[in-house]
Amino acid sequence: MNLQNRIESFSELGKVLRDALEGNNSGYSGRLSELIQRQHEKNEWFTPENTRMAVASIANELTYDNLIKWCSAYPALADERKPINVGVVMAGNIPLVGFHDFLTVLISGNNIIARTSSKDPDLAGFIAEILTGINKDFKKRISITGKELSGFDLVIATGSDNSSRYFSYYFGKYPHIIRKNRNSIAILDGTESDNEIEELGVDIFSYFGLGCRNVSKVYLPEGYDPLMPASKWSNFSGIINHRKYANNLDFNKAVFIVNREKFADAGFMLMKENKGLSSPVSVLYYEYYSSPDDLKHQTAILNEKIQCTVSRHDIPFGKAQWPHLWDYADGIDTIDFILKKNIPGIL
Repeated sequence: MNLQNRIESFSELGKVLRDALEGNNSGYSGRLSELIQRQHEKNEWFTPENTRMAVASIANELTYDNLIKWCSAYPALADERKPINVGVVMAGNIPLVGFHDFLTVLISGNNIIARTSSKDPDLAGFIAEILTGINKDFKKRISITGKELSGFDLVIATGSDNSSRYFSYYFGKYPHIIRKNRNSIAILDGTESDNEIEELGVDIFSYFGLGCRNVSKVYLPEGYDPLMPASKWSNFSGIINHRKYANNLDFNKAVFIVNREKFADAGFMLMKENKGLSSPVSVLYYEYYSSPDDLKHQTAILNEKIQCTVSRHDIPFGKAQWPHLWDYADGIDTIDFILKKNIPGIL
């Protein structure tokens, strides 16, 4: 199976998913719809709306043109290589969060041994089933398990700061990428339109803010009213009807009150001035800046913890959770990493 075959297969996967989401694929639309509707039974955070958004984000990006553009940056992908086994530990904070690693391993011509999260055990298997239906040669290249990994040559593991310590101990002797907690920020300059502020709400509230690309903190110019943006996010106010989200809001509000900490209450979210980055669920941190240099200094302190930045000059408002194929988590090029560990040879 050469690179062109792999690109065509993933392009077809994108088409199948798009058709299934629109109800135009009799073979998969019913099953995908059922999966989307039932994910919250295993993980309350995986609402149908959020699961559908995750699948759509993947489906829309898997086009032939996008795959060609992405892969053309790596001429070595066309080289014949003996496949290596890449272990992938998938996180479970948002639906299908491990798909890009799944794609990267397979598009580079290697074998994946994926350990799914107990919080997201079904979706990766369904995607793999569609892919192997498109191209049966992938069947021997995909192994999905919920157990400990074994038989791998290198590993890519994603988790929390706590789990990363375990990953470092267990996988340290192998070539590896180990990802820790990251969050994203937004920068406002005070001249944003109402539509831009509304779109920022998507970056904050999608997936209940649980993704590393979700905005957990906004930087505001001095004198900016932190509750002003919240007045533009009424479309997201229904989030308070989610049991776990509401419980988090009640808990955090109680903690702030007991500790006599200042905060702003928008009814469906809390806003708190804080120099930190990783805000609790239902809380959005904010911090003021006095000048561009001041802003640069503040963000530089947290640079290693920032996944992406949303602003007029960076990722557009509303697009944080719609990354391109070439947008790598933590800025680490996983294709380059795999290629450097897999020496070309005759199959």
